[in-house]
Amino acid sequence: MTSIAILASHNGSGFDAIYEATLNASLAVKVKIIISNNSDSNIIKKAIKQKISNHVVNKSLYENPDTKIYELLNANNIKYVFLSGYMKKLSPLLTSNFTIINSHPSLLPKYGGPGMYGSYVHKAVLQNKEKVSGVTIHEVNENYDEGKIILQKEISLNKDETVASLENKIKELESIAIVQALKLCLK
Repeated sequence: MTSIAILASHNGSGFDAIYEATLNASLAVKVKIIISNNSDSNIIKKAIKQKISNHVVNKSLYENPDTKIYELLNANNIKYVFLSGYMKKLSPLLTSNFTIINSHPSLLPKYGGPGMYGSYVHKAVLQNKEKVSGVTIHEVNENYDEGKIILQKEISLNKDETVASLENKIKELESIAIVQALKLCLK
């Protein structure tokens, strides 16, 4: 079974999808370590509850957080890392030594790049009167949202779509896409 790591800054909803898929045996991975830059994050609470090794790594604790993350990933024999709302840009030390996978709440290359996350993406999609949106699961490189696309899933938008309704639809779609993309990576 492949061991993976999760990096998250807040809730880590992507972790929920992965963890549930491991419980129902639809995904053959083990979440071995969870790392957050936020000591108050819900993802750390989830890790403790599920008895998963967890660490807080940020500039307050370490001079170079990416070096510490690299050490933790190596010590746990991690090949795949999933970013579940991790709000820090990763250095080439990490992007060149691990397969890092991210979920983005739009159909990249549209609505990607610095500052384009969460509700900001959905607001831009609606302001531009797009007919479809979706989710992109992609590999992470040194540039925001420019890594190789693994999988995209799209949905049609309703005429009365709101930022909140679109965000909810994308989160549901994302849960499915994350598991499918990880299965593709592991083949």
